[in-house]
Amino acid sequence: MTTIPEWNDRYVTDDLPWETGRPSTELVRILNEYQIPRGRALEIGCGSGNNAVYLAQQGFEVTAFDLSAKAVEMAQTKIKNVGVHVRLLTADLSHLPDLGAPYPFVFDRGVYHTARQGDLGLFIKVLKQYCVPGGYYLTIAGNKNEVRSGERGPPRVTAEEICHELLGIMELVQLKEMRFDQPLKDTGLGRALGWSAFFRRKK
Repeated sequence: MTTIPEWNDRYVTDDLPWETGRPSTELVRILNEYQIPRGRALEIGCGSGNNAVYLAQQGFEVTAFDLSAKAVEMAQTKIKNVGVHVRLLTADLSHLPDLGAPYPFVFDRGVYHTARQGDLGLFIKVLKQYCVPGGYYLTIAGNKNEVRSGERGPPRVTAEEICHELLGIMELVQLKEMRFDQPLKDTGLGRALGWSAFFRRKK
């Protein structure tokens, strides 16, 4: 699993094949399709802040964090330029500050599929602590149904693995194949196949 310095270096050197410059299409779709009530929201792994800004613009009270200090710096600039309020933190899953009470909506784009390669138990513990019972969780993950040469692209997971790993504390609302949004820089890989996995926390 990539370490904190390596993640930060990728932001410093602009090696960001996941950076799209806009909010996740799947996040936008889920919020609209399921009419998610506006309230407190947590983004795990906010990167440069595209999704945190969008959530704030939609009326959510947003807390967002990333383990890369450079990513958080970029997000701070974006938040300031847009003129929204986001509680923004530099933090690692294993050393989280107090994030307050559990959240009715939790989102991550690409954290679950990375965290499961290292300490899945820690990630589940964070979800259990910070997603309120009855609340919603959306993750965007790489999809093993697509074979990529040399393991390039996002970490990948099967539908069975997603269900096995997350249904202990979650109820599945929708699992949908999708394509990751086009990155700002052409990686030569096209738009990788992914999963949009939408859950409700068990009560």
